[in-house]
Amino acid sequence: MEVILAQPRGFCAGVKRAIDILTLALERYGSDRKIYALHEIVHNKHVVEDFKHKGVTFVNEVKEVPDGAALVFSAHGVAKSVEDEAKSKNIFVIDATCPLVSKVHREAQRSEQNGRQLILIGHNGHPEIEGTKGRVKKPVILVQNVQDVYKLEIEDPDKLSYVTQTTLSIDDTREIITALQTRFPNISGPNLSDICYATQNRQNAVKKLAQVVDLVLVIGSQNSSNSNRLLNICRSKSYLINSYRDIDNSWFDGVNKLGITAGASAPEILIEELISYLKSYMTIKVSVLPGIVENIEFKLPHEFKDAELKVSI
Repeated sequence: MEVILAQPRGFCAGVKRAIDILTLALERYGSDRKIYALHEIVHNKHVVEDFKHKGVTFVNEVKEVPDGAALVFSAHGVAKSVEDEAKSKNIFVIDATCPLVSKVHREAQRSEQNGRQLILIGHNGHPEIEGTKGRVKKPVILVQNVQDVYKLEIEDPDKLSYVTQTTLSIDDTREIITALQTRFPNISGPNLSDICYATQNRQNAVKKLAQVVDLVLVIGSQNSSNSNRLLNICRSKSYLINSYRDIDNSWFDGVNKLGITAGASAPEILIEELISYLKSYMTIKVSVLPGIVENIEFKLPHEFKDAELKVSI
């Protein structure tokens, strides 16, 4: 069987930065104090379990963290109220929010300062959505699909803005933005630029991959928004798996070409393990579909500007 890997795939710069920050927090502060992380540092079971084994405690609320402890905010960002609560408990906060998510926060705040009512395009309950909603003072309107656009009741259609979750489907978001612009011609917003470069690149790559293979395996967690978008793009000829352990070998019946990709929060080791598993019971030929090679790196926060990373996942 021919196995074709998508390019790019797996970790994006924002995820790598968040993982590096939590790793460095353990190295630098782990001997003196307990290290906590608010929510999953990134949406990947393998990554979270690895950090648990290293001593990180994951919590859902700041109130679970003892006063004076160290707390790392996840890549998805948090509401201002969460940040304030941590400060009130004298918690040492290390912010691993993806810089592209922080950019959306600033855009939302700028829209509010300009007196505009804010529409947030995204998935209800996603940590990134909750964080962005909590970065502005006034309530925002959540839009999840085109149907929601036509149900909107707006006070002043000439004072309206939108921002988007960074991990959405490009095609679906384009339809929503078009519907908003059609209904509210004076609405302002960033077009598709809030959807992060890595999300766009991985979606474009898996579209190409799906056209040349019989089946696509997407490695990623069930609660990973960007991984689910990759699955949806492939439609019926794909499966979302946490690792090779989720595979049903009957999936490969009649498959001559197998495509493999991974969400932006999935480490490369999961792809390597999958290929090793396939090699253990069949003959395969592995190649990489030509695509964009990403070389973007985000700076670490000031706490670690002088750090040399010694451990990674």
